[in-house]
Amino acid sequence: VIPAYNEEDLLARTLRSADGSARALGVPFEVVVADDASTDRTAAIAREHGAAVVRVDRRQIAAARNAGAKAAGGELLIFVDADTVVTPEAVRSAVAAMREGAVGGGCAVRFDGRLPFYGRLIETFIVPLYRAMGLAAGCFLFCRREAFEAVGGFDETLAVCEDYDLWLR
Repeated sequence: VIPAYNEEDLLARTLRSADGSARALGVPFEVVVADDASTDRTAAIAREHGAAVVRVDRRQIAAARNAGAKAAGGELLIFVDADTVVTPEAVRSAVAAMREGAVGGGCAVRFDGRLPFYGRLIETFIVPLYRAMGLAAGCFLFCRREAFEAVGGFDETLAVCEDYDLWLR
C-alpha cells in the first residue's frame, strides 16, 4: 500500500522497487496506490506500472493508508511511502516475520543521494534511537490485516505520528 500525493517525480522508482522486491518472493502480490487528491500524473504513473489505484480526497496520510488497506485483498500488509525504495531483503523479511507470527513491524532506513550535514546526523542516530524505542520508520511498515483491523487501522484524527500511534495500539 503506497499513499501518494503529487508524487509523479518519485513514484515510478518506488513502484519498480516494490514490484521487483515482491516478484523476488515468487508469491502472489498486489500493489495499491492510494492517490490522495493528486493534481499531477501520480495516478497515471501508478496505473502504467500495474498498480491498482484508489482515489482519496482527504489530504491526510492516515486516511490514504486506510483506504489503500481497505482496497488491498491480502492478509499481509506492507505500507511504503511513495518516495521509498524497498529491497527484496526488506520485503522477504517482513513477509517471513508475519508468517512466523509477528503482528507487525518495520525496518531501518537509509537515505540515498547526497545528504546535508544534519541529514547525516539524523541517519546516524535515527536507527539506534528507533530500535531503542521499539519503533519503526513510517516509510516501511508491515502488519497482519487481522491486527490492523483489530486496532481500527491508522487514526484519521491525527495529522502526524499516525504510524507511532498504530504501533502503540
